[in-house]
Amino acid sequence: MKAVIIEQTGGPEVLQFKTDHPVPTPKEGQLLVHNNISGVNYIDTYFRTGLYAAPKPEILGREGAGIVAAVGPNTTGFQVGDRVAWLATGGYAEYTAVPADKTVKIPDGVSDEDVMASFLSGMTVLSFAKETYSVQKGDWVLLHAAAGGAGFLMTQILKSIGAKVIGTAGGAEKCALVKSLGADVVIDYRSEEGKDWVKLVKEATGGKGVDVVYDSVGKDTWEGSLEAVKRKGTIVWFGNASGPVPPIPLPKLSPKCVKIARPTLFGYIETREEFEYYTNELFSLLKSGQLKTKIHKIYPLEDIAQVHKDLEGRKTMGKPLLKP
Repeated sequence: MKAVIIEQTGGPEVLQFKTDHPVPTPKEGQLLVHNNISGVNYIDTYFRTGLYAAPKPEILGREGAGIVAAVGPNTTGFQVGDRVAWLATGGYAEYTAVPADKTVKIPDGVSDEDVMASFLSGMTVLSFAKETYSVQKGDWVLLHAAAGGAGFLMTQILKSIGAKVIGTAGGAEKCALVKSLGADVVIDYRSEEGKDWVKLVKEATGGKGVDVVYDSVGKDTWEGSLEAVKRKGTIVWFGNASGPVPPIPLPKLSPKCVKIARPTLFGYIETREEFEYYTNELFSLLKSGQLKTKIHKIYPLEDIAQVHKDLEGRKTMGKPLLKP
């Protein structure tokens, strides 16, 4: 089968496209899925660079949608031909052996492309807005990278709750996209005025600051996020697009009694019940049209190095997808 392998950490050049990789055999509790479309997420670059450790050689990719091609021994709930979406590893390939307990049938009326444009990212932002910090109607929320794969979905989800959203993005085109999603204030951090985005956040909130910051940028924004949050506010760090947040001295949180969180989706969907709760929430939003997806581009598998370059170069708007 076609697959992209990495044997060592490094830049996009370590992504090796192969056409003769063996098709995996599903074990007990697993399904073999013939992927129709796979998602590419910023987290993939962390495993490629070694920021997040994982055994090598490795096939990256945390999600896929396709058809069940085989069912492992003593595995129930699925049959060959089912249309499914999964969360696991190994999505940069034509076939992936995935755990049945992190696989779900895709309902009629929802396309594979819409699912992959929102599956991992959508469940991530739903869980962060419901559990990490329970966003309430009227809350002021600062959302960094609001035009990215996760930000595009989160802006819509926050507005559906009734929050007041301040979105940051880079460039006029991205800012226009965020504004079209209903964000109350949009800050172009690349503009001269937007460089002092903390001041603009304070002005928008009457000097108080925001109730919660959702920050997936990390190194470049963490200090400003601490300044922009209000007294007794919460900061949710969930990504490292500019590099990881450095160790923070705890006394730095004391003056404003700030709470910080560093969640991951997988901590919220450990049980089958939790996983089904969030997949059902997501599919319901997609089917009703309340949640719109945006695909940056669907790339052929052999162009995977370019996908990573586009992601890391902040050239994507919406979700990049792969056609294995």
